[in-house]
Amino acid sequence: MKKLQQAFTLIELMIVVAIIGILAAMALPTYQDYVKRAHISEGLILSTGVKTRVMEYFSINGSLPQASDISTTLTGNAVTSITVGAEGVITIIYNEKVDKDGKNNMLTLTPNSSGESISWTCASATTDGVDPDYLPSRCRAKAE
Repeated sequence: MKKLQQAFTLIELMIVVAIIGILAAMALPTYQDYVKRAHISEGLILSTGVKTRVMEYFSINGSLPQASDISTTLTGNAVTSITVGAEGVITIIYNEKVDKDGKNNMLTLTPNSSGESISWTCASATTDGVDPDYLPSRCRAKAE
């Protein structure tokens, strides 16, 4: 009578573990990029209310607000602050979840007024800006 095999051998288990390890090593960098992109999108989502305030200011006063005209205290999971500067420029500063060095953590939204409407340009500053690889497609195209 022939004996039937009832369990996996050690070699078979080691091969399965090696395959899982290789797949995890390939997936981890992609997942980390995805998480950083999600954190950057969080800042853009939080900034929508501030953009609305800038547009309201423009429609009431006929000019873009200055730094002292609109104050914000917005923070988030990956967002340290959102501020409005001169000419209504919105600056989003991210925390260490976007960049561990604390250098590439800034994104700006610049209002462009033409007539009675405002369009927004999303840009990453050259020295302290968010890595362009992590920007949403609407920011890579330079128009929002």
